[in-house]
Amino acid sequence: MERRTLLRGAVLGAGAAAFSGSLWRQAAAYPALPGPSPYGSLQSADANGIMLPSGFTSRVIARSTQTVPGTSHVWHRAPDGGACFADGSGWIYVSNAEMSSGAGGVSAVRFNSGGSITGAYSILSGTHRNCAGGATPWNTWLSCEEVDKGYVYETDPWGVNPAVRRTAMGRFNHEAAAADPVREVIYLTEDKSDGCFYRFVPDTWGDLSSGTLQVLREISGVLSWANVPDPDGHPTTTRKQVSGAKKFNGGEGCHYRADICYFTTKGDNRVWAYDAAANTLAVVYDDNVSGAPLTGVDNITGASVGDLYVAEDGGNMEICVITPDDVVAPFLRITGQSSSEICGPAFNPAGDRLYFSSQRGTSGSSSGGITYEVTGPFRTSL
Repeated sequence: MERRTLLRGAVLGAGAAAFSGSLWRQAAAYPALPGPSPYGSLQSADANGIMLPSGFTSRVIARSTQTVPGTSHVWHRAPDGGACFADGSGWIYVSNAEMSSGAGGVSAVRFNSGGSITGAYSILSGTHRNCAGGATPWNTWLSCEEVDKGYVYETDPWGVNPAVRRTAMGRFNHEAAAADPVREVIYLTEDKSDGCFYRFVPDTWGDLSSGTLQVLREISGVLSWANVPDPDGHPTTTRKQVSGAKKFNGGEGCHYRADICYFTTKGDNRVWAYDAAANTLAVVYDDNVSGAPLTGVDNITGASVGDLYVAEDGGNMEICVITPDDVVAPFLRITGQSSSEICGPAFNPAGDRLYFSSQRGTSGSSSGGITYEVTGPFRTSL
């Protein structure tokens, strides 16, 4: 029996009872295992120190503490989570600043239809360790504070409307957010070794000013959602308020697509899939089973074709692709920046440009952050 088949059989044998319905048909191939990339092998590093598949190119969009080319805006330190928003025939990329002591926030850079930079500006300032976040269907960016008693801030990518603190979404060590328009909820991860997986149920979809914070719990193998009694997290933290709350080791990025919220946990190097329609949970990737190439799982995004792209915090500074047929392979590697992490992967609306940052760049410090764009023949069909 091939190692790939043997490993999958072992995982499925241990957890088959947890799967049912539509997720079972997907989970039958989990976890993803190393295999050939749909884009081929990585080539030698380019002038920006990035190893890419043949046909792809990179460029530097912005550097921390320096003016964004063609604008008067100084790019923030420690760039982290990000997302793209359609802007007429162009688009906007927003990027968090993971800085402490009120030095955090969010900046945005605007592109025209040809990909040229036409502007850059701040859309949030004075906050703390804005790590990841998530886009909403109504075109706002949720920027999350990765501190105890942290908040979620709803921001305007165009910088017209002021940012608003969404206290109803709870105070905890926020990491990422992903909107589920079918169930009209926002999923939230928590970056703690005993963190939880949450969802916020707004009273009115599209308005995050009020609603109910819930936590995923598991009792006798059955998943359910329970209201968090005190979303303010005082005096008891949100993750310790509900008996049976399911624990996740260091929640990181999350991405919603087609009834499934994919999210990562850095403490055990896993990618999870919560199937909201079936109310089931599966492990998409586990480096204890799958091995290299993906380690230090962090931010995650997806392409319309179904591929997931997972950025590494550490590891060997790669963004890896996990295909719908459960193959994991490197998509790119940043060289010469071993003291950094890759953050904020996001596709432009057309899906032919990928943005991301190296948080500390070659210097290893917050002032050395670099934000990149990769352009090339991203696949549009399987």
